[in-house]
Amino acid sequence: ADFIAAEDTRVTLKLLNYLGIKKSLVSYYEHNKAQKGNVILDRILAGETCALVSDAGSPAISDPGEDLVKQCAEAGVTVCAIPGPCAVITALSISGQSTRRFCFEGFLSTAKKSRKAHLESLVHEQRTMIFYEAPHKLLATLESMAEVFGPQRSISLCRELTKLHEEVIRTTLGDAIEMYSQQPPKGEFVLVIAGCAPQEQPAATTTDAAQRVAQLMEDGLSRKDAIKQTAVELDLPKNIVYDAALRNA
Repeated sequence: ADFIAAEDTRVTLKLLNYLGIKKSLVSYYEHNKAQKGNVILDRILAGETCALVSDAGSPAISDPGEDLVKQCAEAGVTVCAIPGPCAVITALSISGQSTRRFCFEGFLSTAKKSRKAHLESLVHEQRTMIFYEAPHKLLATLESMAEVFGPQRSISLCRELTKLHEEVIRTTLGDAIEMYSQQPPKGEFVLVIAGCAPQEQPAATTTDAAQRVAQLMEDGLSRKDAIKQTAVELDLPKNIVYDAALRNA
C-alpha cells in the first residue's frame, strides 16, 4: 500500500514499528470520516493504494470504515478484504450458544428509549443475537435486555477477545446484572444472547379444516384439490379433512 488509513494512528504506529514498516499514516475515525473520507478517496483515484486498519476487530464492521467502503464502491474503486480477527464470529464460536442461525445487532443506542425500542423489535427473534458494548454502558444495556427478554434469558459475555485478559462468562441476564452491580466491568464486550424459544402453534381443528377447504373452493380449486392442500397446510390426515368438508357442505 502507498499509505494507511488508521482509526488511531498512535495504535497502528506501534504495530508498524514492531514490524519495521515505514508508511504514511492518515487518521480516519468516526468524528473526521466525512472530511478525511474524501481526502483518502481522492488519493486513491489519483492512483495510490490505501490500506484501511481499525484498532480492534474487522474494519467496516460497526466501524467508520463502513462509510469509506461505500464511498469507494460508489466511485468504482476495488475494495479487497484481508480476513482477520472478527469479534462477532470469535465470540459466537466460543459462546456456548447455538451457532446455526444468528443475527448481528451491533451497538445499541445510549438513549434508553431508543435502546428499548431496538430490543423490543427482537423480542420474538429465535436466532442467537450478538451485540457489541462498551464497559461504561454495559450495566444499563443488561438491565434493558432483562426488562425486554426476561432475567432468565441465557447470555454469554465475551470480554477482551484475543487479548491477555480474555474471558467468557456464561450466565443469565439477571445474574449478569447482579454480578456487574457489585464489580465494575472492564474491557470491551461482545454479548451473545440466546434467541426466543419457538412458539408452539395450536393444533388445527376440524372447523379450521372445513373453513380452509371452503375458502380454497371459493378461490377456484376443486373439492379434491382443496382437501389435499388443506391436509398439507394444517398437517391433518386427508380423511379427517374430507369428513370435515362434507359436514360443512
